[in-house]
Amino acid sequence: MHSSLAFELRQSALLLLTALIWGCTFVAQSVGMGSVGPFTFTSSRMILGVLFLLPIVTILRKRLATTKPAEADRRRSREYTRTLLLGGFLCGLCLFGGELLQQMGFVHDTEVGKAGFITALYIVFVPLIGMLLGQRSRLLLWIAVVIAVAGLWFLCIPPEGFSIATGDIYVFACAIVFALHILVISRFVTRVDGIELSMMQFFFGSIIAATMMMLFEHPTVEGWTAALPAILWAGIMSNGIAYTLQIVGQRGMNDTAASLILSLESVVSVLAGWVLLDEILSTREIIGCVLMAAAVVLAQLPERKKS
Repeated sequence: MHSSLAFELRQSALLLLTALIWGCTFVAQSVGMGSVGPFTFTSSRMILGVLFLLPIVTILRKRLATTKPAEADRRRSREYTRTLLLGGFLCGLCLFGGELLQQMGFVHDTEVGKAGFITALYIVFVPLIGMLLGQRSRLLLWIAVVIAVAGLWFLCIPPEGFSIATGDIYVFACAIVFALHILVISRFVTRVDGIELSMMQFFFGSIIAATMMMLFEHPTVEGWTAALPAILWAGIMSNGIAYTLQIVGQRGMNDTAASLILSLESVVSVLAGWVLLDEILSTREIIGCVLMAAAVVLAQLPERKKS
């Protein structure tokens, strides 16, 4: 019982740290798009993700050969390699699609706050798509999802209301793709190593993004240099660290509960502006933060066992 609780707390902490890093990445993406195109930005951050994780994977594999030779042999098997390549390709395809659509939203001037709200709607799509795949979510999780969406509305959308622009449609599609990304990770993370899966998703994603960049964009050294700080943050912190923490943290977690914790990135982005940039936190935003926190706590409550 205690070990199970400790495991869930650890996984939740990893996902919370992921949300913390993601919450600071919206600004980096918005700034970076001022100098390079979406394919260039996406391919650059994914390549950095591969370069960041490659030495870590190499060291861990060498250590495994000494400490757990049977597991090392399993990872060298054809079945493991095929599963890793398939999982990496599908995760990379979803991640490329999600990041690209989000970047396209910024290209079409979607506001950062609104982008945070729409992107986080994956908390709705995860259980909906899961239902189509035959998965069930308990009533408490659905209640938590409704509360979280209400919190996101108060947090991200101004009092004058919500208007739909072209960029918002791209970000809406991005939310659906990110929901698929969460579900694909859940499918493969119990069959292969999480860090290796993360590296392979960046490997395949970078190939797709770089191909699109060469076909549709003409990046310059000056533009890439100007966007380098934003690319470094997105590539190392968001891709290399946060997305890897997401994969490791999702192992053994309910998909809907995991998506609710990850959606706290919207809360983090608002609180970061308050703490670091001296932005004023309105009553509306405070209500949104409280509702989001309540939804995540509600999702973590254990299910009552029938007597």
